Amino acid sequence: MLLMVNWELYPEKKLDAFAAFSQMTAEDDAADVGPDITVIGRWHDLASGTGVAIIESDSAEAVSGWMYNWAEVISSTVTPVLDDEAARAVVKAKLAG
Repeated sequence: MLLMVNWELYPEKKLDAFAAFSQMTAEDDAADVGPDITVIGRWHDLASGTGVAIIESDSAEAVSGWMYNWAEVISSTVTPVLDDEAARAVVKAKLAG
């Protein structure tokens, strides 16, 4: 399942979060995300302290665990999303009755 993760850093924790994230290696990042999540892409707006990621996972527990890792410094939302092909299929099926 594709999921969109939006986050916003708590203003008073912004520099702490930047410091922690900037020191992470690719291995640290993989361990933080865990084996049951594939990160499709992740984008950061450093000025506002916000960002978005598209991930793939079939495990609500894994996604919740990843969000927990950052809960001290971010507020986050996780939303199921569809790519164009899947969205078209859903709409076509609904319109067909």
